[in-house]
Amino acid sequence: MNKIKVKAIIDANIQKVWKHWNNPESIKGWAFASNTWECPYAENDLKVGGRFLTRMSAKDNSESFDFTGIYTEVVEFDTIKYIMDKADGEKQHRECKILFLDLGDGTTKVEEEFYLEEINSEEVQKAGWQAILENFKKFVANNQ
Repeated sequence: MNKIKVKAIIDANIQKVWKHWNNPESIKGWAFASNTWECPYAENDLKVGGRFLTRMSAKDNSESFDFTGIYTEVVEFDTIKYIMDKADGEKQHRECKILFLDLGDGTTKVEEEFYLEEINSEEVQKAGWQAILENFKKFVANNQ
């Protein structure tokens, strides 16, 4: 299975980046790939063995899905790893690793690495995940 990486430099310190990445109220403000979608619900139990659920919905109510998984590693202000679930709760055995790097100048690098799924092309998956990361960057800039 191939991996994809997406990354962004966020104009905020690592504490703010970590907070907005993991706070369910913040997640609802950025966890979608385009302005025709939204995130009406999010829950996050950030600990090894904890679960997360992020609901992504088209604003016109034409479709929605739950992005879910279980944490396998959490190192505060540094690393998050999780295994994604399928819609029925069955594990996909697709791991995602997120690295947070304090660049020392009030900015933070966020890098996500994940395994491809089999339905969408590599280009579509990379573009979607990068778009969500760019939404996160904008959200943090507007919520200092």
